[in-house]
Order: sequence, then structure tokens, then C-alpha cells
Amino acid sequence: MYLDLFAKRLDLSDPTSPGQLPPISPVEPSRSGGRENPVFNLLDVVLTVVVAAVALFLCTMVGVMVLYAVRGPHAIDPKNLAGSALLFLPIQVVTYILTVGFMVFYVWTRYRTGFLEAIRWNMPVGKLAWGAAALGAALGLANAVLSVLLQRWTPKSLPIEQYLSTPASAYALAAFGILVAPVVEELFFRGLLYPALARPLGVVPAIALTAFGFALIHAPQLAHAWVPLLLLFAVGVVLTTVRAKTKSVAMCVLIHMAYNTTLFTMLYIGTEGFRHMERAS
Repeated sequence: MYLDLFAKRLDLSDPTSPGQLPPISPVEPSRSGGRENPVFNLLDVVLTVVVAAVALFLCTMVGVMVLYAVRGPHAIDPKNLAGSALLFLPIQVVTYILTVGFMVFYVWTRYRTGFLEAIRWNMPVGKLAWGAAALGAALGLANAVLSVLLQRWTPKSLPIEQYLSTPASAYALAAFGILVAPVVEELFFRGLLYPALARPLGVVPAIALTAFGFALIHAPQLAHAWVPLLLLFAVGVVLTTVRAKTKSVAMCVLIHMAYNTTLFTMLYIGTEGFRHMERAS
């Protein structure tokens, strides 16, 4: 009703009317350049971390109870549990599923937007996809070479090696490391954490902090040794820089997958199909 009265007052139907409004020309959407302006914020990232920690705890408890029911109390040995890839990996996979499910649900219900759009998934095609794979392979080769050159400062035995005690566990870890871990880690670090940090801090500090967090979550597996952690930090810097430049989390996932594939392929070749794992140490 109010719009009708307003239109009559201006006599919009008559183009010669002195009250005629000028035509509205289309305006291109504003471009923010390299700035990040995600719908979510750091509090949302912290909430995701809390949910992931709770999910990991609950999944671990369920896994231990299932193991107890199947194998009896003698199987509940903290040392054996810590080194059992066939127990640890299913727990980690379920934890990841629950965490990603929460991320998708939370972004949709709170911000009413698709998760992949919110984190800027942006799947690369053609040469970009192949370039991402090539970059990941190059990072893997560089990591292997530097690890050999700096091995005098690396512990002879790393906690992650306990998950490679048998061919079955090595295959399971390789599948997890190539197909699962890169996706979830990139969704969180390059999809959620980086843009949430970049908005208040700027691109460079956000890249450094994201790479630091990426290396930090692998610290227990690497005995907190500074050489492998420094190499992972460098990989994290490359991945986050790619995310900042391309605005594509999917690009980072491809790089990460190719990186892990290269490392596991070299391990597979060096141990003759994961049959001589002592050569990996």
C-alpha cells in the first residue's frame, strides 16, 4: 500500500514527470582483492576444535570398549593401543567424519550458506589440477631429500613408525594418509582457520600461524623433533600461500594428496612393498 501511494506521488508511469527517478544502472559486485571475509570467525574455529576433541575422546572410549569386548582385558594395554594403526585409524576416521559433519551443519544452520562455498572449495580443472599434483610431488621429493641431509638432527625412531610395524598397518596408514587426512586437514586449516585469521591479522601473519598449527598437530607423531616439524611448517607455508593466491581449498587438497602419495610411494619402494619396514628407520 505504501509503495503504491509513493508511486502515485512521483507519477512513475509518466517518464516526463518531474518526480521521475533516474534509471538504475547495473553495478558490478565489489572486489576485495586479496582480503578474506569469511562468514565464520575465530570463535567458530575454536568451537570446531572443541567438537573435534570431544569426538576424538568419545570415539577412543568406544574403540577401547569394543576391543575389550572382542579380545578381553589383556588387549587393553596402553602401549599396544598407542601403536595399533588398525585401532587408531578407524577411530581417527570416525572422528574426522563427525567433525566435518559438524562443520557443514554449523555453517549452514548459523550462516545459511553452503559449506564448500563458505570455505572457497573452488575445484581446479585442467592444467591447474595437474600443476597442483606436480607441486605436491615436488614438495614430497624435496622433503625426502632434506630429511636425508638433516637426518643427524632427527631421532632414529619416531612415534609414527609404530603404525608401520606390519604390511597391513602400513597399507592402512597409506590409504588414510592419501585419501582421508589431506581432505580433512585442508578443510580445517586452509578452509576454516586461514581465512578466519586473515580477516583480523592480514595475509602474512595468517599464513605463518596456519602453517605453525599445521605442523603442531603432527608434533606427537614426530617426537617433537625440530627438523621434521620445520619441514612440515615449510609445507604448510606453501599450502597456505596457494590458498591465499588461488582462493581454492581444493587446490590445496590436491597438493597435499600428491605430497603424501609421493612420500608413501618412496616408502613402498624402499621397503619392497612394506615387507621390510626396518629399512625405513
